[in-house]
Amino acid sequence: MALIVVGSSHRVAPIEIRERLAYTALETPTALDAVRGDAGARESVLLSTCNRTEVYLVEGDAAGAGGVNAAERVRAILGARLDASHDVHAHTYVRRDREAVAHLFRVASGMDSMILGEAQILGQVRDAWELCRPHAGPVLNRLFQTALLVGSRVRTETGVGRGAASVSSAAVQLAKKIFGSLHGRRAMILGAGEMAELALVCLMKEGVRTAVVANRTFARASEMAHRHGATAVPYDACWDALPETDVLLCSTAAPHPVVTPERVATALAARGDRPLCILDIALPRDVDARVGRLDNVFLYDLDDLRGVVASNLERRHSELLPAEDVIADEVEKYWQWLAGLAAVPVLTHFRATMDRVRQEELSHAMRRLGHLPPAEREAIEHFSRALMNKFLHEPSVRLRAAAANGRGLGIVDATRYLFGLDADVSPASTPHDGDAGHD
Repeated sequence: MALIVVGSSHRVAPIEIRERLAYTALETPTALDAVRGDAGARESVLLSTCNRTEVYLVEGDAAGAGGVNAAERVRAILGARLDASHDVHAHTYVRRDREAVAHLFRVASGMDSMILGEAQILGQVRDAWELCRPHAGPVLNRLFQTALLVGSRVRTETGVGRGAASVSSAAVQLAKKIFGSLHGRRAMILGAGEMAELALVCLMKEGVRTAVVANRTFARASEMAHRHGATAVPYDACWDALPETDVLLCSTAAPHPVVTPERVATALAARGDRPLCILDIALPRDVDARVGRLDNVFLYDLDDLRGVVASNLERRHSELLPAEDVIADEVEKYWQWLAGLAAVPVLTHFRATMDRVRQEELSHAMRRLGHLPPAEREAIEHFSRALMNKFLHEPSVRLRAAAANGRGLGIVDATRYLFGLDADVSPASTPHDGDAGHD
């Protein structure tokens, strides 16, 4: 067994790839069924956000059919969502064991985000774990619980998240590059989720004079607009407001583009020479890429935030080392717990075998000592059990300690050999440092 993450993120894949690899909440259970069936995973969790899709899994003992390991089978599942012209290996990565643990801890801390220290990722990690609980187990449950703890520690003990930008605020900074100032401008928000609301708040702080909110569910648009002094409009009517809009920010959960060249071209005809800034922070994208080719349209998507990211990273570089120390500390604690599990099956079997021997020998002795009264027979029973526990205590403690220090596999094998334990207890079924590495 190994602990593995197979994923794709903004670091290795452009938005065209990431949007194909993104999973909705409704798609997630089916995807994890495939991971369990095709990849032989014991446990699995799928994390899918605007900048990453990652499958965390605990590999089963059985080798994959045809020698294909679990990581490659998950890559094949992801690759099925891409066109044949795209090589899934070029846009995905694999981390194993300690590196997989450290990777999730960095993700939950906002240290692997496009916007360093952004706060939304911690909630996204929590939501992914909650959604995938039926497919997780003790290893991944403990891993994700610890990841949430690590994310909180990094935010409270370091300055990584202090005053960090969000995807929404970074997008608004791009709009300022077009207009210089957003004071007095008109904005329209498509969507009423968390990212859309953060964007609305940022736009209002920048002095936007009028803001319109549109969403498929009008009640949600109305609630969000009311909270921030904006105006809600029915989704089907929002396009009528586009000719008067300076900044259009899109953050819906639509599975396909909703802002088409035809809709924008109609609005442009009534705008004259005024520029239109469109900020698409959705994944999959809300805006057809051809919209960016229209005159006086400035279209930005998630990948266009990299300029804002660079300045954000430079300001926070001094906080990275303390955060990495927190992560290293928690990785070691988790790994000691996980590696210690290597000793559990053999210890259980060891004690059961020794107790069976004790009972057999006690039974033989009692047949020869049948004249003893019940109190004395009970004293001998207690003595035999106490003696066995004394003999087993130190080996049990040392076996657990060896496993936690990464030396458990050899000692577990030796224990099984020396005491003749059955071969059905397999120490190789636990993660170990020899599996560490990535593709």
